[in-house]
Amino acid sequence: MHPEPHDELRVASFRDLDTTTLYEILKLRSEVFVVEQECAYLDPDGRDNEPGTRHLWFAQGKKVRAYLRILSDHGVERIGRVVTAPEARGAGLAGRLITEAITVIGNRPSVLHAQAHLSDFYGRFGYVVNGPEYLEDGIPHVPMIREGSRSAQ
Repeated sequence: MHPEPHDELRVASFRDLDTTTLYEILKLRSEVFVVEQECAYLDPDGRDNEPGTRHLWFAQGKKVRAYLRILSDHGVERIGRVVTAPEARGAGLAGRLITEAITVIGNRPSVLHAQAHLSDFYGRFGYVVNGPEYLEDGIPHVPMIREGSRSAQ
């Protein structure tokens, strides 16, 4: 008998991504954001390889099933490119990634720009809408923030 495949959490900087993994990440982002959501835009935006960027994903073998990145923006951490492969949806991977991202971010504040229909999802992790709804590539989005906690000194 073979064990059931399971999703492994992985975290890396850009320089630590091998080419196969990078290809799988970019492929998933293009499949969902460009093709499925019909948004023609250049997904590789020059931020994936910034020194402070962390990439988090779940994989089964070499197959990337869910992904997000954390950017360092002038003292505020920015979560973005949250994506789950269609066949992996409903398995809780996005929530597990957000939980891990918050762990990586620690006590620092963080922001994200959520598709408006997902604001309640991000709200479960302490994010609150902090600006007006806007359209990005024809999809309603809202800016959200999670204030960092300050430890007593």
